Amino acid sequence: MLIATGLAVVMIARAYPFGTSLRMGPGYFPTVLGGILVLFGLYLLVQGLRSGEAIDGNWSLRALIVVPLSLVLFGVLMDRAGFIPALAVLIFGSAAASTEFRLVEVVLLTVALTIFSVALFVWGLGLPYPLLAGF
Repeated sequence: MLIATGLAVVMIARAYPFGTSLRMGPGYFPTVLGGILVLFGLYLLVQGLRSGEAIDGNWSLRALIVVPLSLVLFGVLMDRAGFIPALAVLIFGSAAASTEFRLVEVVLLTVALTIFSVALFVWGLGLPYPLLAGF
């Protein structure tokens, strides 16, 4: 996944001027970041193949459905409900995909991460996300 994402980023960034290290163009950062992703992916691939260890696991159908659904709901709710409800749905939904789901822990985690994210992205970085619909 890292290799594919890195290669896709590098291919897309080819259309942008690269620039130099002192005067970076719009293609500089994505190209460098994509290259680093490819290198990390290759490193992990080689380490995994060299270990020879078999990974025992199974696919969680619940996680395969709930996590992408949470991501889609986040995107839809950002425009319609605001940053706080969208983020709460994303965090709660992602945690609900786990087999170790505990309601009290997830609610506390959702509240804490939502407060932290609002403080960081909206107040700290000044991103123009509406906190709630209409505000």
